[in-house]
Amino acid sequence: MHGGGLELALVFLLAAVIAVPVFRRFGLGAVLGYLAAGVVLGPYGLRVVRNAEPVLAASEIGVVMMLFVIGLELSPARLKVMRKPVFGAGGAQVLLSALALGALAMFGGVLSTEALGWKAALVVGLGLALSSTAVGLQLLSERKSLTTDHGRLAFAILLFQDLAAIPLLAAIPLLGQAHSAEGGGLGWEAVAKALGAIAVVVVGGRIVLRQVFRAVARTQMPEVFTGAALLTVLGAAWIMQLAGLSAGLGAFLAGVLLADSEFRHELEAQIDPFKGLLLGLFFMAVGMSIDLQRVLSEPGLIAALVVVLMGVKFAILFAVGLRPGGLDRREALQLGAVLALGGEFAFVVFGEALSAGLIDDAMRDRLVAVVGVSMALTPLLLIAIARLLAANPAPKPPRAFDAIPDHHPQVLIAGFGRFGQIVARLLVAQKTPFIAIEHSADQVDFVRRFGNPVYYGDPARPELLRSAGAAQVKVFVVAIGGVEENLRTVRVIRRLYPDASVFARARDRRHAWQLMDLGVKAMRETFHSSLRLGEAVLAELGLPADVARDHAERFREHDQRLLDAQYLVHDDDDALLQSSQDARRELEELFNADQGEGVLGEIAATNGATPTGP
Repeated sequence: MHGGGLELALVFLLAAVIAVPVFRRFGLGAVLGYLAAGVVLGPYGLRVVRNAEPVLAASEIGVVMMLFVIGLELSPARLKVMRKPVFGAGGAQVLLSALALGALAMFGGVLSTEALGWKAALVVGLGLALSSTAVGLQLLSERKSLTTDHGRLAFAILLFQDLAAIPLLAAIPLLGQAHSAEGGGLGWEAVAKALGAIAVVVVGGRIVLRQVFRAVARTQMPEVFTGAALLTVLGAAWIMQLAGLSAGLGAFLAGVLLADSEFRHELEAQIDPFKGLLLGLFFMAVGMSIDLQRVLSEPGLIAALVVVLMGVKFAILFAVGLRPGGLDRREALQLGAVLALGGEFAFVVFGEALSAGLIDDAMRDRLVAVVGVSMALTPLLLIAIARLLAANPAPKPPRAFDAIPDHHPQVLIAGFGRFGQIVARLLVAQKTPFIAIEHSADQVDFVRRFGNPVYYGDPARPELLRSAGAAQVKVFVVAIGGVEENLRTVRVIRRLYPDASVFARARDRRHAWQLMDLGVKAMRETFHSSLRLGEAVLAELGLPADVARDHAERFREHDQRLLDAQYLVHDDDDALLQSSQDARRELEELFNADQGEGVLGEIAATNGATPTGP
């Protein structure tokens, strides 16, 4: 492209705006959209960008920012807790994958016409063992899986891989023929420089940065805080890079050290927009680096290598997920799918290996193409695994509790959420025996810790009601939130115990009318709390407390009469609409006229409806 930076930026943004919505519309994910856009724009596509390396180098800032935001989510205490999955599962995955892939590279004879030596095979195996942090975490984030069991283990493994990439990059010159100072090494000077850089970031994050952010926050200027946030991320990355370490590691450490500060959420909000755009640019740069000519000239070989790479890593990740990861089979399958790809560090590793004389140009191009294609295929693999799991849902183990003891309860509560718990607390205060049945096993496990007589099951099952002693119950309280489940339970109770008193939670007026059809006293779930709030608002606005209370009470009576009157015509839409219009007119006159007068009072009197109380 012969235009300037502005034209290039416009092309990138246009490609992202077009490609990402299209790919997400077909359920393929944003990452694949960015990769496809990069392939089209890159030197092997339309050649809008002729050299992808500068774009890839610049876009790595997006990965740095992503690692800073991840660090903000991890306090040092939480990181200490994660040491077992990081070094246990992460170490096992890197070691086993490197050995397996290195052995295939050494003895398979597919990467080169000549047999690879153990040094080259070791570098190739370790480079391919690494997975893409950017792609993996973005895919987990898109699917809201970062907090799942496999998402947490995937993050731990990726964190270990990032740590392992640092000594690997430092050791490549030693494994090759570049032993000069220019090639770098693991001398005392390099070690001291690395430790010094880590010390600077740690001390700065703990002491200096907090004071700086406090001073910036006092300026009350959002743009200054944004600048300070960007300076923190890029500064930590730059310090680490000067010491020959990973820039992303510096940003991650800075984020961890600020995770328990009061500025954590504001920092995340400031960095997130930049992170999203630059990550998109990074994925497009990765797409540009996929050598389509290499893929098209050796389609069978590249396809075979991609299958081997993803198959070996998938199998090892599945095994590591089961043990030592402790995942079940479904979670381990998802872990294997999200991390079976190659990683962005592989581009750097293979570039260094080429410079050190460990591999040749053809092998480097072949490996880069394999890693790039594996990144492009990972979203599709995740979709396939998700559909496979959806088609074969995990069987829910039956929950069985001990037989329900018959303590002669006077009240049975069906549904023990917030609504049912308030009723139960009133009964406990009066030492009235009750029993509750809840269909959510997790809710039962939680509330039983506090000594509540709650049992798991479907309260609409007649045999469960009988075993709970429903025949001796005086009052049934149906506190289930779902309308259909609520009505189904009420119908069963009414059929089995027609003489019992039943109170039921109603979501709205129509639900209340359906309950009234069954002879049940309906309690609208938000009506009374809203009424009390309205009364408090009137008092806060200066109305005397007794006047506000009187207004609220008169409104309650008016609304109850309206509910009873509309119940008589609720099957007639025209009559229902007319009664609503009449009621609105009466409400305007309500506080200026005697209670019971007006059109609605005449409707209620004509139909014989009388208020039944709240």
